[in-house]
Amino acid sequence: MSLLIKSSFTTLLLVLLVSLVEGQGARKEMVPGMFIFGDSLIDNGNNNDLFSFAKANYFPYGIDFIGGPTGRFSNGYTMVDQLSKMLGLPLIPSFSEASVDDLANVHGVNYASAAAGILDNTGLNFVSRIPFNQQIDHFLSTLDQCKSNPATTRVNQRLAEYLFYVGMGSNDYLNNYLMPDYPTKNMYNGFQYSDLLIKQYQDQLTSLYKLGARKFIVAGLGKIGCIPSILAQSLDGECDEHVNLLVNLFNAKAKAMINTLNDNLFGANFIFIDISRLFDDLTSNAKTYGFSVIDRGCCGLGRNGGLITCLPLQVPCSNRDEYVFWDAFHPTHAANVLIGKNAFNGNLTFVHPMNIEQLALLPIV
Repeated sequence: MSLLIKSSFTTLLLVLLVSLVEGQGARKEMVPGMFIFGDSLIDNGNNNDLFSFAKANYFPYGIDFIGGPTGRFSNGYTMVDQLSKMLGLPLIPSFSEASVDDLANVHGVNYASAAAGILDNTGLNFVSRIPFNQQIDHFLSTLDQCKSNPATTRVNQRLAEYLFYVGMGSNDYLNNYLMPDYPTKNMYNGFQYSDLLIKQYQDQLTSLYKLGARKFIVAGLGKIGCIPSILAQSLDGECDEHVNLLVNLFNAKAKAMINTLNDNLFGANFIFIDISRLFDDLTSNAKTYGFSVIDRGCCGLGRNGGLITCLPLQVPCSNRDEYVFWDAFHPTHAANVLIGKNAFNGNLTFVHPMNIEQLALLPIV
C-alpha cells in the first residue's frame, strides 16, 4: 500500500471516528449529503499537499479537534462541520482525501481551498490554491467517477436532494483588490469590482445548477474590516469601514443575485446567509454568548494578534471559547458553532428567504 493511500485511508478513518464520537444521539439525516465549495473559512485539508503558503495542517491548529490538525483553519470545527452535525450528517471529507468508493458512506465532498476566490487570479501571493472554477471541475470529476461506479450511482440519481454550500469572495478582496501589488484596484472602483465578481459568481453557480444542483446555500462575506489582521493595521484600533463598505456592497448584490437565480432557474432554491449580520449579532451580544475577546486572535503575534497569524507550535490562548477569532483571519470553534446554529435555524434577519433547516426540508420539484 502506497504512503498516499495509507494517508488517505487514515484520514478517512479519522473522519468516520470523529463522526461516530460526535454523532451519539444525533438527529436523523435530513439530506443525503452536502457538497462544499469555498476558501479557508471552510477548507478542511485540500491545501495540505499543495505547494502553498495557505496551510493549517500543523499544531496548534486543530488543538480542540479529535485527531489534531487536519488542515482546518480553526482550533476545532469550521462552520460547515457544525452544519453537517445539525443536518444529521457525518463530517464531510476533503476532495484530496475522499475516494469515490467512500461517497456512499461520507455523504459528500468538501472542495474548499484556502486563498481561493471567485476570480482565478485571486490568492496568487500564496502560490498554489484551488479557485472556484477549478473546484467546480473537481466536482464534475466526482460526478463522472460516480457514473462509472455502480456503488455510487445514487449520488447522481439523488443529486437534487443534496445541499450545495458555497462561500466565496473574501479572498477576492483580502488577497486581490486590497493587495497593494495587485493592479485590480487601479482597474475598477468598488462598485465596478463587485459587479465583476457577482457576474462571474452567478455564472459559476449556474454551472453547478446545470450539473444537477438544486439546493444552494450561499454565504455572504463577513465583516472583513473588523478581523484582527485589518485591526492590526489600523492606527486607532478601529474597524476599517472602507473595507466594510466594500463588503456591504458585495453582500447586497449577492443577495439580489440569489433572487434572480431563484426566479430564473426552474426548480432551484438558493438561500443567502448574511455572515456580516451574524458577526454583528455575535459581537454586539458577546457577553450573552460567552465571549470576552472580540478584537484579537487567540493565536497570532503583534497588535490584536493579527500582524502575524498563528505560527507552527505557537502556544495559543488558554480560554479559546471566550475568543471570537482563532487567528488573524478565522473564527474559533466556539464562534463557528454559534454562527452555524444561527444560520441553520435562525430568522430572516440572518437568512434569506429561508434558513438552512427549511431548505433541507423542501420537497424537490
